[in-house]
Amino acid sequence: MGMLVGKVAVITGGNSGIGLSAAKTFAAEGAQVVITGRRQQAVDDAIEQIGAGALGIQGDVADLTHHDRIAKEIANKFGALDIYMANAGINTITHSAEVSEAEYDAQFAVNTRGVFFGVQKLAPIMRDGGAIILTGSIASEKVLDGHAVYAGSKAALGAFARSWSIELKSRGIRVNVLSPGPVDTEILAKLGIPAEQRGTFEKAMAEAIPLGRMGLPEELAKAALFLATDASSFVTGVNLRVDGGMTLL
Repeated sequence: MGMLVGKVAVITGGNSGIGLSAAKTFAAEGAQVVITGRRQQAVDDAIEQIGAGALGIQGDVADLTHHDRIAKEIANKFGALDIYMANAGINTITHSAEVSEAEYDAQFAVNTRGVFFGVQKLAPIMRDGGAIILTGSIASEKVLDGHAVYAGSKAALGAFARSWSIELKSRGIRVNVLSPGPVDTEILAKLGIPAEQRGTFEKAMAEAIPLGRMGLPEELAKAALFLATDASSFVTGVNLRVDGGMTLL
């Protein structure tokens, strides 16, 4: 029997990358998975890949009404929620001197504001003993070139997790941060790394990571599964770095 049979899980940004891999893993373990994403076609494509009766809700986590709609749909369809993975995020790599107001606002709107109000709206419909997972980043601890705004937006998640772990302790709801290092997903192309430079980029990453390679989405999904299940029943308020040791250097 799967580790998540009978559980309802919502994953924001579940249409690609780490979110999609986590959705597949949760579904394979028996969870009823609901994903969200900004583009309807991407959500529909992801649902086909996830299978197992997964559902999709199109919308932007920066829009606070989106969270109200998610909460309403989950309550109507399933009655309650067991796992919430606030995974949606964006990153614009720009030196601080060149960051525009629009870039700054967009990253904080999605990465920070969207996470805060998502938890605010969905925690009330979570079953006691549930799990909240916030997808952070090692950028919140390790200085990376051009990541100042992104790092700031992700650093807030650690403070959220610690506060919510105490605020929700009477209900047994655990809140943890999952902080990936470099992961081999389609986001690399979105960050502007051309195909012809991929080999050079991977070599540079391998040299910067003690384990000698980038992570795989499946490895992050396994870590998320740990935080979502009773395997981590005595773990709350932590920042789990899944980075091949990169933060150590």
